[in-house]
Amino acid sequence: MTVLPPKHRTAYVNARLLDPASGLDAPGGLLAEDGKITDLGPGLFKDGLPEGAQRVDCGGACLAPGLVDMRVQIREPGEEHKETMVTAGRAAAAGGVTSMVGLPNTEPVIDDVAGVEFIARRAREAKGVKVYTYAAVTRKLEGKELTEMGLLAENGAVAFTDGLKPVENAQVMRRALAYAKTFGLLIVQHPEEPSLAGGAMNGGELATRLGLPGIPKLAEVMMIERDLRLVEMTGGRYHVAHVSTAESVEAIRRAKDRGLDVTCDTAPHYFALNELAVGEYRTFAKVSPPLRSEDDRIAILEGIADGTIDAIASDHSPHDQESKRLPFGLAEPGIVGLETLLPLSLQLYHWEKCGLLDLLAHLTVKPAGILGLDAGRLAKGAPADLLIFKPDLSWKIQPDSFESKSKNSPFEGLPVQGRVVRTVVDGRALFEAA
Repeated sequence: MTVLPPKHRTAYVNARLLDPASGLDAPGGLLAEDGKITDLGPGLFKDGLPEGAQRVDCGGACLAPGLVDMRVQIREPGEEHKETMVTAGRAAAAGGVTSMVGLPNTEPVIDDVAGVEFIARRAREAKGVKVYTYAAVTRKLEGKELTEMGLLAENGAVAFTDGLKPVENAQVMRRALAYAKTFGLLIVQHPEEPSLAGGAMNGGELATRLGLPGIPKLAEVMMIERDLRLVEMTGGRYHVAHVSTAESVEAIRRAKDRGLDVTCDTAPHYFALNELAVGEYRTFAKVSPPLRSEDDRIAILEGIADGTIDAIASDHSPHDQESKRLPFGLAEPGIVGLETLLPLSLQLYHWEKCGLLDLLAHLTVKPAGILGLDAGRLAKGAPADLLIFKPDLSWKIQPDSFESKSKNSPFEGLPVQGRVVRTVVDGRALFEAA
């Protein structure tokens, strides 16, 4: 007779269950066994806990699916002085992220099977949150020769992008969309027309006053509208990364109304800040695309609220001081974001722009659905990737306490509401608030 090993059981009790996939918002409990959710719901443990179960009292806090962050620069391989798989994993766990997807603009570029396998191996060794990777659309991100997308997808690449570079050549993009369509794959575009995007901040009066070269809004929507024509021609799947302007949101809204297979995301800095955050040449507020006008910021909020913008990603871009403590025009663009993704996004809930379930959908089930990941929902049989958080708990953002190796955040000292209490991946608690 075979003796089965005892199950590892954890019973989460006294929780507010939130599942944007099913619309569940009710007090109750959840049972995780051997890394899977085996049961959940109101009154689950009214007859007592299962034998041998570890009890976790949530104290009335929210229990939701772990966040799915679809845009992260892990910096490994090649720039481990800025971030590593281990430090990015710790930052993710501290921020409630249980699945993150890395961009392929590493050194070397993730454009072959060896690169995809390297990321998977390093993620296993780090034993942190789940790490997925994009692969490049074109070899070495040069915008010329397409990568072997079918083979790369077979080996784990979840979608294809040239990272911080747009696919500039229209013919290459047309071929990429058509090629990817044969495998049912997704192309993710950085939306900036390169010949117009050579500046340092948003084009306009403020850039003129600061004497900095501006990037016109047109650079973004021009690239998106070109690509949408190509999507219409090829029938491909297309995703626009970090949308930042009102015109872009409107172009994507119209494309969706026409039935094109188009999705998009934005990042918290595009609805939490506007170009005024640049202040007196504050390089921590330099991002790509740049922070835009107040009208654009409001349009991003409205795009999230009406569902035109599908997902919110951290756009985590760690940089060391040597890359940021430079004259504004020379400083690298980017903000660390894994540990502020939840509280900055919760501002939409506190500002009454989104319900809590709608907001969580942008952070969980929607990005998971776009990328085809088994994540982002509370359901029997689903991985026990969980986030316990208190949506109203106040605190101040202090980058010096971040788990990330880099501290480049423009949100230092900002009062926010919403804090992670515990992050669980496959049933393992990777983060617990002190």
